[in-house]
Amino acid sequence: MEHVATEPSPTTPLFSARLEARTHAAEVVLDGTRVAYWSYEPVRVSPETRTILVIHGFRGDHHGLLRVADQLPEMRLIMPDLPGFGSSAAFAGAEHSVERYGRFIADFMAALGLGPDTVLLGHSFGSIIASHYVADHPGTVSELILVNPIAAPALEGPKGLMTKLAILYYEAAARLPRRLGQGLLRSQLIVRVMSETMAKTPDKQLRRFVHAQHSAYFSAFADRESLLEAFKASVGSNVAEVARRLALPVLLIAGEKDEIAALPDQHTLLALLPDAHLDVIPGVGHLIHYETPEPAAGFIRRFLKDHAA
Repeated sequence: MEHVATEPSPTTPLFSARLEARTHAAEVVLDGTRVAYWSYEPVRVSPETRTILVIHGFRGDHHGLLRVADQLPEMRLIMPDLPGFGSSAAFAGAEHSVERYGRFIADFMAALGLGPDTVLLGHSFGSIIASHYVADHPGTVSELILVNPIAAPALEGPKGLMTKLAILYYEAAARLPRRLGQGLLRSQLIVRVMSETMAKTPDKQLRRFVHAQHSAYFSAFADRESLLEAFKASVGSNVAEVARRLALPVLLIAGEKDEIAALPDQHTLLALLPDAHLDVIPGVGHLIHYETPEPAAGFIRRFLKDHAA
């Protein structure tokens, strides 16, 4: 099934006053790796309150999903910075692969006592991690929500050449002398070009916010080596390769203008999933979490209500 959202209002406030009061920061050490995470507690617990574990995308951290969390005041959201990103340390002595990030989810859920009634949400690279985790650990979460899901191989099709060039960029940055390599990866010019390319909103205030977020957090990675490993993991896997093994209810939230996770690929992915629903937000690309959190939250709310126990 597919549903198309109406155009969101560009005058929606970026954050509500209640978000800070809902926020609780904490840390946990898993297999020698220090992991920072944030919990956003419900304003009021009700029968509709669910716990949602949120997995962010490549080079992002928990900040990227804050506007979505803000739009779900009745839910409890738990948002870790993935190892190697944000305020979390890189994995100690382990490759930053999709499989290793899946093991991180298992360890994190066990440490926090998150049971099978948990909802798992992944954005972009997080959609790959979340879907592979669920495929390998059936029954450990109740529903799966994928925002801007990576639905097709990145090394094939029209995006293949750009992906290969990006791999060369990350490999070169990892091999250069430390100062030069770090400078290349943290170049504000490159970050701004990327941000301008992905942002689709015509709202000037919102575009400034998106660029500021990328400027502040896109370079918050632990080291060049773990970043290269994570990037190769992000372009070496996709959701479609495990889609038929995802027997639980799955919600796909796609952007009409997404050039990284193209809409035709979302329809192909939808056909592979045993129990899935696709919602499309018009006028937005790969930054649903920044540009259109209100309709995204509405789709999440409706999906969870439809699948309530």
